[in-house]
Amino acid sequence: MDTAFPYSQYVTGKNFIGRKADCVLLGNLLSQGEHVSIYEPPKTGKTSLIQQTLFNMRMSGKSFVVGQLSCLNIRTAEGFLTRLGSTVIRMVASTPAEYGQICRQYLDGTHFVFDAKAFADRDQVLSLSWEMDQEDILALLRLPFRIAADRGQKLILILDEFQNISFTEDDGDRLIRPLAAVIKEMAEAGQRNFCFLFCGSRVNAMKEIFERSILLRRRVEHVALSPVEEREIADHVQKGFTASGKVINRDLLVGAAKLLKSHLWYINHFAFICDAMTRGYIMEPVLVEALESLVAIHEPRFRAMVSGLTTHQVNFLKATVDGVTRFSASDIIRKYSLNSSANVKRVKDALMHKELLTFDEADTPSFQDPLFEYWVRKYYFEVAE
Repeated sequence: MDTAFPYSQYVTGKNFIGRKADCVLLGNLLSQGEHVSIYEPPKTGKTSLIQQTLFNMRMSGKSFVVGQLSCLNIRTAEGFLTRLGSTVIRMVASTPAEYGQICRQYLDGTHFVFDAKAFADRDQVLSLSWEMDQEDILALLRLPFRIAADRGQKLILILDEFQNISFTEDDGDRLIRPLAAVIKEMAEAGQRNFCFLFCGSRVNAMKEIFERSILLRRRVEHVALSPVEEREIADHVQKGFTASGKVINRDLLVGAAKLLKSHLWYINHFAFICDAMTRGYIMEPVLVEALESLVAIHEPRFRAMVSGLTTHQVNFLKATVDGVTRFSASDIIRKYSLNSSANVKRVKDALMHKELLTFDEADTPSFQDPLFEYWVRKYYFEVAE
């Protein structure tokens, strides 16, 4: 069903608003063969930005092939590498004969093979004939660079939910170290026909890989999503209502965008609910009821999130809601029963691991999910507005 407020899929074209500078930056980096990381909380527009950027690049005449691999259910190094290799091979080949030829040409001497039976039974392009060793890992990670260089073809591989690489052996170290080594090796050799686009929705886990660890910090460019102006959001939503013959006060939309902190997925879902609730003028009571409906949809998830917290973690969230930034101060520790400065650090790390909070360079906390923050403030801690 066509809707002015899509929220079940990524958006491009007329439904993509703001972030034009982000598209230009990402497009330039990919065109120059730079490896890029994008990590933002879930449903904040990462895929929309990527797809709009790729569309713009094609419209400008650039030629490239894109592959996409989800790491969502990756739990082993072997699983990641066989899937990565299969994706890369499918980017440049389409028949079993071609798959086998690429494996013989680029992976000869490794334990990675094209197994015709595995392909026929499970549609599996790449298989392991024996236990994988370090040379196998390096050969597989070099594969896309070698194919792109030999063919003179621009290849871009999108790795979704890349932070899950940390669930593999040695917390991902078995893969991240050789990956960093290969990226460095290819950069020094001037190989720019292939680039990785690392995406992740667990912000703190991605920061651990690309910021806190020195392995990839200087090898991968980070693109952060710019906030979309509240008034631009209000204009876009207002046009959507106008197209269906409905009228709404623009200032009310600006207020909704502020409340939801310009989170476009929540705003589209919110507007979709409003659109379904009325046929003419959309008054403030409709917006209030739509917000309550939006909260009700997500409340079971929010309840599950807080039910898994310790008392100290809940107290830390309350301090965050109250605007505290100096959590290790003795008066704050006493007021919020945080026990000790050492415990503060443990609690902070736990909340980051659960991806509830993130901290900026000044160590100031913020909620990753604006609707969860609203629910915590209003319904959990019952803070008066």
